Order: sequence, then C-alpha cells, then structure tokens
Amino acid sequence: MKKYQKLLLAVVSGLLLWAAWPVRGLAPLIFIALVPLFYLEERISKGEKGKVFLLAFVTFLIWNVLTTWWVWNATPAATLAWILNSLFMATVFWAFHFTKMRLLKKYQSSSQFLWANFLLIPYWMAFEFLHYYWSAKWPWLSLGNVFSTCTTWIQWYSITGVAGGTLWVLLINIMISNILSTVNKKARWGYIGITIALLLLPIIGSKIAYNRYEEKGEDTEVIVIQQNCDPWNEQFDAQTYDKVVQKNVELAEKMITPETRFIVSSESAIQEGIWLDRMQDAKALNTIHNFIKQHKQSCFVIGGTTFEWVPKGMEDDFPARQIGGTNRYYYAHNSALLIDTINVQHRNKSKLTPAVEAIPEWMGFLKNFSITMGIARGTLKTDPYPHNMSFGEHQVGVAICYESAFGGYVSEFVRKGADLLFVSTNDGWWGDTPGYKQHFEFSKLRAIENRRCVARSANTGRSGFFNQKGDVIQSTEYWKEDVIKATLKANTEKTFYSRHGDYLYRIAMWMTFGMLIATIVLMFTGKRRK
Repeated sequence: MKKYQKLLLAVVSGLLLWAAWPVRGLAPLIFIALVPLFYLEERISKGEKGKVFLLAFVTFLIWNVLTTWWVWNATPAATLAWILNSLFMATVFWAFHFTKMRLLKKYQSSSQFLWANFLLIPYWMAFEFLHYYWSAKWPWLSLGNVFSTCTTWIQWYSITGVAGGTLWVLLINIMISNILSTVNKKARWGYIGITIALLLLPIIGSKIAYNRYEEKGEDTEVIVIQQNCDPWNEQFDAQTYDKVVQKNVELAEKMITPETRFIVSSESAIQEGIWLDRMQDAKALNTIHNFIKQHKQSCFVIGGTTFEWVPKGMEDDFPARQIGGTNRYYYAHNSALLIDTINVQHRNKSKLTPAVEAIPEWMGFLKNFSITMGIARGTLKTDPYPHNMSFGEHQVGVAICYESAFGGYVSEFVRKGADLLFVSTNDGWWGDTPGYKQHFEFSKLRAIENRRCVARSANTGRSGFFNQKGDVIQSTEYWKEDVIKATLKANTEKTFYSRHGDYLYRIAMWMTFGMLIATIVLMFTGKRRK
C-alpha cells in the first residue's frame, strides 16, 4: 500500500469519528470509525512499512479539531489542547500496537493476531479514566458520550455509565475489523453473528427498559432562569453586576408559585465578589435574600465568584494569590450558592477547566494568569470532594459547568443523597457553535446514569429540564432571555452506577497496568508468548 493510501485511510477514520459526534452527527457511524485505523495497524504489524503513531495522530487530530474547534472562541489554548489530546490518543493506540507486537510476536494462527486487537480496550478505557483526574483532564471526547443523542439505546448506562458505551464502541469496531481481516469463511460467519448480537442486544434491551421505566420520587416544582447576559461584555462588567442579579429576581417573579421549591440560575451570575467570612455585606446576596423572604417556600441556587483568606502557614499553597504590596493571601473560587431565608450554603467547583481556571503546578510561573479572554485569572481553589446542599427534605447536587461532563463525579452527589441534580453553567463564551449544544446533551447522560431529574441553567446557550430517562422535558432557545418551570420527580433510589461509579474504568486501569508490566518483562527477558 502506498503512503498516500495509508494517509487517506487515517483521514477517513478521523472524518468518521467527527461525523458520528453530537449534535448533528450520525451516531451509528461510530461503530465503523476506527476500522480503517485498525486495518492500517494490521498491515504494519504484518511487516508493511508505516508509522502507527503518525497515522493515529492524523486520525485523532482531525477528530479533535473538527469536533471541538469552538473552544478557540473562548481561549487560544485550544490549539494546544487539540495537539496534546491527539498526541495522548495516538500514544494510547501506539502502546496497544507495541504490546500486541511484544506479546504476540510469532503468530501461530491468524486468529491469535485478530484477537490481539482486543488489547486496545483496556488501554483506551484507562486513558479515558485518566482524563477524569489529571491536570490535563478532558472527558469531552470519551467515546461513550457519542450516544447522548440516542438515549433510547443506552438506558443501561444506569448500570455501566459512559464507560459501558466506550466498551461497546470498541468491541463493535474490533469485531468488524476482524470480520474484514479473517480468511476463514466459517470463522467470518461466526464473527458476523457475534457482532450482530453485540450490536442489537444492548439496543433492544435498552428500548424495553425505556418503555417500562416509571419515574420515581416526590413531585418538586423547579424554575430555571436563562438571563442571557453576554459574558464578553455585560456579565463581567462592573457597571452591570447589580443589573444581572436584579434581572434574575425579576425573571423568577414572573414564574414563581406557592409550590416552587427551587429557582436555578447560571454559573458566575453574581460577579460582585463575595467574601465568605462576611457574606452579609454582599449586595447581591441581600437582593436575593429579600426576594426569598417574600417566597419562603423557595430557595435560590445561583453561581458566583467567592473569596476567602488563606490561613496562616498556607501561603505556599499553589492556588494562593498575594494581594500586591502586602503579605496577605487569598483564594478565589467558582462557587454555587443556595440562598434561603435562613442562611447561604455554598460549594466550590472541583473540576476546573484546564488553562482557563487551572494552571498545572509545573507551570508555576503562570499561576496568576490564565490563557483566556474571559474574567478568570490564575488557578482557582477547589473543594476536594463534591458535597450536596439541602433545602427542606431535599438534598441537591449542583454541577458547575465543566463538572457536568464527569459522570463518576456527578454520581458522587447521588451517592451522598442528592434527589435532584442541577447544572449551573455559562456556555456563552463559545458563541452559536456546537459547543453549547454538546454540553447540553451531556446532561441526558447524567440523568440516565443516576435516574435523577436534571435542571440545567445556562447564562447563554441552552437551558432545560431532563427526566430520569434522559428525555428533554422543556428547553430554551439560544441567545434568548427566558424563564421556564417544570415539576420534577425527586428520586432517592440509587442505580448500580450511582453506588459503584466508574468500576469499568477501574477494571481497565488494573488490566492496563498488568499488560504494561508483562510487556516490560518481555522486553528485558526476550521471552515471547506462544
């Protein structure tokens, strides 16, 4: 095969991955997207000239750029993100190839060669899991996210989470690759039968579960506000801080009833700058508090920027910021606040957006800066673990923006007792692009995984309500001031996934660790698996 033909196949794989992705993609294409890349890897494994890493990099760079090009609208760090994520993915695919060659250097039969393709599964799933926790975290392109537009196919995410979707995608791609590569007709028909079963049974089972599932829990009325303030010009302008808060109150007043329990607004809606040790001085909180006094049956959930002093002896803590010309240090938080007639509860964002809200410690010289045109500067202080906020008999988990892309993280709210999930976000940085639409779709996955209704408030973008099956009950339009209301079921039962989290990813991590150890041992001993 000529070089340009190899390059063309790598490009085709990248285009198929992009063409499958939400929101305008055709999800079933994901089941064949990696087949051209597997074909290239097979030919190179059998002695043909070619660089697996470079071909894989081409595939994944195309996928990353075409799928998440909109990140550029918020930060020039997008270029670095595309390149790094593509390098990570290409490294994972190369590691699979390298392990395959070491463990099966001398193939006794073609079937051994084909079954070795399954080695990619633990490697890739371990990589996705790692992307949840390290400083370069980016779970946006986890393969299981592709089915957010096909919720009737994936009701079993309540058992497996997104990891189950990733496993499904990899299995089908590998099986189709094996069908195309096998020369034994009997074996080929066996592969075809298994592939059809692996493809159809999860869909059939999911559709049955979808039709039979009945929502559980107590009826709870929730209002969602989309105040529609331009984050580039209006929301973070000191001249308009009060107007944004007042707009939230006015919109809530239009829809509130004696049955309303929660009013949910967006991330960073309060930009006054709230010091946690003197919340009583915050004008914005007093405005909302006075509104709630007139509607004691309700509470207000809203995002804001908060500050607190760094305790003595902690001045070297990486997120600590020095007040110029003094020896005083403070922390800045991206917070969600719950305001009722008695007090103000808050939680701080834990999953920070790389480069925008968090600078890696090895880049300490940039700790007081962020690569963005927005308001955030430097590394924010986080809460180590998610915690719920309570109102009456309810406990609610509030995911702040980017956190809603982390399935295992959101499940911790439910594991700790949350009966409703809220997403407070600001998707206006990206403009009218696929970005806010993809982010909206991910809330469907969180609803299915935990069987929790979700209320989502976006400053600009798309706000809405989701039921426990992942259906959109109601939603707003892009770039439109709006307020909507729905009665949600506050469920207290936990799904298997809510109780156990990303167990499939953890299994993959251990399998990957074992394969790496085996590969290293074989490298140094010269032994080969027969």
